[in-house]
Amino acid sequence: MNAPPTLGMLQALPSEHRQRLMRFAREVSFPQGTRLFEEGGRADRFWIIRTGSVDLDMHVPGRRAAVIETLRPNELIGWSWLFAPHVWHLGAEATSPVRAYEFDATTIRSMCQDDPALGASVAQWVGGVLAHRLRSARTRLLDLYAPYGSGSLL
Repeated sequence: MNAPPTLGMLQALPSEHRQRLMRFAREVSFPQGTRLFEEGGRADRFWIIRTGSVDLDMHVPGRRAAVIETLRPNELIGWSWLFAPHVWHLGAEATSPVRAYEFDATTIRSMCQDDPALGASVAQWVGGVLAHRLRSARTRLLDLYAPYGSGSLL
């Protein structure tokens, strides 16, 4: 993609908020080809990639799932956990062996509710990721499915 990468948690959150979140991180790994989640499933966790890569994809009726973006180390996998109804809006698949930090969404949402400053930091970080992903999805879907020249505003 030509869009700039989103800020990783290390750059996006103040040190004290990052340290609080990392106390709840659990190290996990996924073999290549593992589906982390499916569009429409319950969004009850999220991950920060340590090593490897993950494709985000979108169901397209009558076609193969469209890969929207490939995520790499230090990037957030999943934003749907933060916003009700907590249902995945995309799917995700490990495209190489992945090691990641996993976070329980309920625990982190509760922490954010109890500490408004932490909640604001997390919301700003995840909101920035969400905005980037929406732009990527739009661009990718236009690249794949729009007739030549349909990207104009007219």
